[in-house]
Amino acid sequence: MTQSTTGKGRRTFLHELVLGAMALASAGPVALLASRSRAEDASAKKPNGKEYAFVVDVSKCIGCGYCVEACAIENNIPKESVRTWVERYISTSDGVHVEAIDRPGKMLEPPPAGLMAKARWAAFVPKLCNHCENAPCVQVCPVGATFTASGGFVLVDPKHCIGCGYCIQACPYGVRFFNKETRVADKCTWCYHRVAKGLEPACVTVCPTQARQFGDRNDLSGPVGKIYQSDNWQTLKPEMHSHSRVLYLGLPREVV
Repeated sequence: MTQSTTGKGRRTFLHELVLGAMALASAGPVALLASRSRAEDASAKKPNGKEYAFVVDVSKCIGCGYCVEACAIENNIPKESVRTWVERYISTSDGVHVEAIDRPGKMLEPPPAGLMAKARWAAFVPKLCNHCENAPCVQVCPVGATFTASGGFVLVDPKHCIGCGYCIQACPYGVRFFNKETRVADKCTWCYHRVAKGLEPACVTVCPTQARQFGDRNDLSGPVGKIYQSDNWQTLKPEMHSHSRVLYLGLPREVV
């Protein structure tokens, strides 16, 4: 996708304007108030009553990489980037060995027999945007381009994003990237465009083992709602207090 010179000029102007304002103003109290306001907006009751969550069952993931490929095709992701990926963890007394399926079509080689002989445990762990209830990326965006939509989706408005990269740096999960084609921040949206039509995210539909599930966590008759109610799940980096909406089942404590 080719961007017009006018679009580049606008973003450059806005970028410089924001940086200048931050340098000249006493930004401490202002930033605190803005952060607090956005946090309150994110935690507000959603108008349609639905609060979506994404469940990942680590014990069911086989590392096939179909999710990575489906996401790239569905969302037209640049070749050098991914919105979701799968990490293989092998834990031994020597440490934790990690490799990733981080591009469409990539397959991991079988681990060395010597490594597996020392393994205490091994698992495939899918990673994706956590759509946090208290999202750090929302709090630091200087122009409000990153926001929380109805249902709990954390999205990026490409028309307002100035490509400053603050949200990319603020994300504790490393799931955001700078899209070199669109020139804005990019990330997993849980296929918001599909969910709005009553469909599931692309990665969920292609998972052959149902390691990924998606749904309304308030619907206690549905599988995601039942899992959420059971409180038998974990999140990545709970110490960040971002209140992740990605719920992991069987997540080893050494996974980061």
